[in-house]
Amino acid sequence: MSIISFLTSLLSIFVLLLILARYRKHCKKKILRQSKETWAIGIYNGNSPLELFPPASIKNPVLTAQDVTDISARFVADPFMIKTDTGYHLFFEVLNNKRNTGEIACAFSHNGLQWEYRKIVLRERFHLSYPYVFMADGNYYMIPECMGSGGIQLYQATHFPDEWKHIGTLVKGLNRFAATVDPSIIHHNNRWFLFSYAPKSKNLHLFTSETLTGPWKEHPKSPVVSNSPHFARPGGRVIFYNGAIYRYAQDEIPNYGTKVWAFRINELTENTYGEELVSEEPVLQPGHEWWNKTGMHTIDPHPRETGEWIALVDGFTMHVL
Repeated sequence: MSIISFLTSLLSIFVLLLILARYRKHCKKKILRQSKETWAIGIYNGNSPLELFPPASIKNPVLTAQDVTDISARFVADPFMIKTDTGYHLFFEVLNNKRNTGEIACAFSHNGLQWEYRKIVLRERFHLSYPYVFMADGNYYMIPECMGSGGIQLYQATHFPDEWKHIGTLVKGLNRFAATVDPSIIHHNNRWFLFSYAPKSKNLHLFTSETLTGPWKEHPKSPVVSNSPHFARPGGRVIFYNGAIYRYAQDEIPNYGTKVWAFRINELTENTYGEELVSEEPVLQPGHEWWNKTGMHTIDPHPRETGEWIALVDGFTMHVL
């Protein structure tokens, strides 16, 4: 075989491989375009916030897109609950079909088990999700994820639970790839600590402040988790349990929102940080029912008067259309 023939054959093989690679990429994109995520909200319970299971007495999911009455909804996800004297209030993301943008809705329950959808309570020009709601100094606050706003935003209820106003930007000047995703806050030893995820670097950043409205500064140990799609992204409320602080992390491997892990925070001060994985088993993982068989990625656990724990969780199924 001449050199020219050899080079021609080599070029033909290269072109064929290039065509096959592009075809494979095209097929993958086509499958993704023809797939649909269906997210829903359910309830788990157990004797601790680290071991939770679907209760036999409850038919999950307790909220789906079909429960949303004021807009056309594609799915519901990211549940966060707060209890008041009147009952239980649940805040969650609703993906608006028309706008293709997340909005925050509220549901109500007398017992924390059966839920009635109420209405959309927060809508912005940018996408909203992960409505981390909490109480401080007698007021109700919410820190939703709003990456498109370019910062971490704080809202206060003016007429709980229906009306909210923006009262400040906690961390400013962040671009779309910085630490603005799933911000999760806790008050500990007279300081506020705020975890937030940077999706491009897969880092978990930590910010701290003496007051809720700031000024906030990045913690000297931040990022506290680096380059970890398994453990860096927040997956629910940061809680106190048995004298310790725990945070949840959602696993993005092999896909976004696959499972949730628990970490015990052993050290949390203005200048120090330390944590350890609680168990080699995740707290949440794909289930066997239609609503959570692909993955689960948010958990909000609360203690009950009975000594048990109840957790609002979400799960999803990927359908190929």
